[in-house]
Amino acid sequence: MQSNDYLSLSLNDSIQSAHLNAIAASKENVVMSAVFLQDEDHKPDFESRLAEFVGMDDCVLSQSGWAANIGLLQTICEPGTRVYIDFFAHMSLLEGARIAGAKIIPFLHNSVSNLKRQIKKNGPGIILVDSVYSTIGTVAPLPSICDVAEEFGCALVVDESHSLGTHGPGGSGLINEMGVCDRVDFVTTSLAKAFAYRAGAVLGPDKLITTMPFVSFPAIFSSTVLPQEVARLDATLDVIKNADEMRRRLFEVSDSLRHGLQNIGFNIRSDSQIISLECGDEQNTEQVRDFLEANGVFGAVFSAPATPKNKAIIRFSLSADMSNQEVDQVLTVCQAAYDNPKLNFY
Repeated sequence: MQSNDYLSLSLNDSIQSAHLNAIAASKENVVMSAVFLQDEDHKPDFESRLAEFVGMDDCVLSQSGWAANIGLLQTICEPGTRVYIDFFAHMSLLEGARIAGAKIIPFLHNSVSNLKRQIKKNGPGIILVDSVYSTIGTVAPLPSICDVAEEFGCALVVDESHSLGTHGPGGSGLINEMGVCDRVDFVTTSLAKAFAYRAGAVLGPDKLITTMPFVSFPAIFSSTVLPQEVARLDATLDVIKNADEMRRRLFEVSDSLRHGLQNIGFNIRSDSQIISLECGDEQNTEQVRDFLEANGVFGAVFSAPATPKNKAIIRFSLSADMSNQEVDQVLTVCQAAYDNPKLNFY
């Protein structure tokens, strides 16, 4: 449960075949910055397909979700721009705002009232949230956040990295599941989660998408996503659109594990396929990890700077191919860990 391959697509036969065929057929040398590839002949069809899928005007690919967030904020933030960021938002959003020279104003996690209070105090700006938060798996109250953005004249950026492919009609994301697509200004995503590959994307107004490649440092100073990589992503999109059964199974095992852990006594805040054990200080977290791994359960340890100091977690990322027997095994081992007097949970 260390991988973000939520729909179990990394070894999908049709996706791998499309990738290999594209490599074999490739005759074009585009190992260069994307800034040199902005003519219509070089704009991948996948960008338009992904934009249509999500419901945004247009899309530009990046090398990663990190690069997408850095590049977007560098493009839309002038120095001193007020940026309101959820306390648990991904580090790339925070880093993008920092690089842009924005005035960074955190607000309490998923607290619409605290967000409103901060905006009333400081004035309008840009609101940054994740749709699904990558550490504890909570889900943003997007309709209420949209209400705040509209009330105070703020722009809204939603990072859909952990929900694109898994949530919404056909996997089109939480902004569609919650019916707020037309109220969100910008969407970013990593394509290394449900899409199970290496890339990211920014989706938004046409003017932004045509501007970003000439302004964003990650776009200018890194090599472009290669055509054979785009071909793989294109094939993955086809699979994701028709993956309702995999999504159903993903949430079935997620619900089963979540409820089982809560029944044991764990404080589980997740509403998604990301489920975390909150273990406190790093030493205790290492001891919990060692106990779990000795009994065949593997999660991902998150500690500072990925979490606040002494608030480390062990994250379980669930996938659609997880069996009921594996869920039962995890619960059995976690019950033993919870009952172990040498281990602490919060």
